[in-house]
Amino acid sequence: MERIISLLVILAGLGSIPVSAQYNEGDRGKNGSAFQWPEGKKMGLSLTFDDARLTQIDKGIPLLDQYNVKATFYVSPKAMRQRAEGWKKAAANGHDIGNHSMMHPCSGNFLWARNRALEKYSLKKMRRELDSANMVIRELTGVKPLSFVYPCGQKFIGRGKKTKSYVPIVAAMFETGRGWLDEAPNDPSYCDMAKLYGMELDGKSFEEVLKIIETTKSQGGWLIFAGHEMNDEEGHQTSLLPTIEALCRYAADPSNGIWIDNVHNIADYINKTRSGNIK
Repeated sequence: MERIISLLVILAGLGSIPVSAQYNEGDRGKNGSAFQWPEGKKMGLSLTFDDARLTQIDKGIPLLDQYNVKATFYVSPKAMRQRAEGWKKAAANGHDIGNHSMMHPCSGNFLWARNRALEKYSLKKMRRELDSANMVIRELTGVKPLSFVYPCGQKFIGRGKKTKSYVPIVAAMFETGRGWLDEAPNDPSYCDMAKLYGMELDGKSFEEVLKIIETTKSQGGWLIFAGHEMNDEEGHQTSLLPTIEALCRYAADPSNGIWIDNVHNIADYINKTRSGNIK
């Protein structure tokens, strides 16, 4: 009986907490981030693409280069070898070449990933795999990857009570780690660089992405778009070239206050600003 009374007292106390002390989804939109972007800029915007899809080299990067927009590409070594010279040129031209693992391990809940299921991985095995991918990328492009994206956006290995996060490994090896199918832009004054949010670009029109951009701008945030194929025609996991081109044109207008750049360049600025090295 005494336990029941105590529980009722606790619940009553929780109910008396002022509304202002509780989470309000609209707060961030009203107050925005306290972070100071470079003069004239109101937000950061990064375009990122996964898997080293052939359309990225054949169609996407040439379009980005027309507008001098630098993106981040998280490459899978096997696919990367099919356009090795193209990726070497992309790296030399200022695009950020990131690590996407060697085998693209995901949950064995996906039948296609059953032979490389994260449930069967160890932290040591994951570390070796990321090291191996780094070596291949460096061999083919001459650059050391500073950026990482979690395959399928999944950050855990093992199963049940033995589940462990490999975020600490990513944090130790890379400047940043990006997720997938996340729900919000990043607050540059607060975000965890090893767990950056990536919002889907695939299949979206410019009108759809513009709404997300304007919301991010009102909050002073860092929006990271994530895509795969880069093509004119709609298809599975395809970021549309007309959308990308319209986005590049919009960001190029200084009056829109957008800093569009790859993940490494923006993350480096944020880290230096946070540490006080940029005033």
